[in-house]
Amino acid sequence: MRLLVFFDLPVKTKKDKRNYSEFRRFLLKDGYYKIQYSVYGRICGGLDRVETHLMRLRANLPPEGSVRCMVVTEKQYASIEILVGEKPPEEKTCSYDQPTLGDFIF
Repeated sequence: MRLLVFFDLPVKTKKDKRNYSEFRRFLLKDGYYKIQYSVYGRICGGLDRVETHLMRLRANLPPEGSVRCMVVTEKQYASIEILVGEKPPEEKTCSYDQPTLGDFIF
């Protein structure tokens, strides 16, 4: 699963710019990667991990602006078409292969 965060924050005053920088730093520190300007994503191992990161996100929201998030499956995320530009190198890809018991040596 992926947790996508979309935000539009004011940057008119020094305080606004500081809030923007702190929020962006939080996202990067918490394992998010930049998809495009003001759109960040994070791979989560399941719904329980999504809830954990949503709680962290809520605890670090800036006082003003607009912040939205969306949860998508890996299959849904893989269907994104890049119409112009390229995928950023930081963007991680996940395989759909699930390990089976036969993959482990006991």
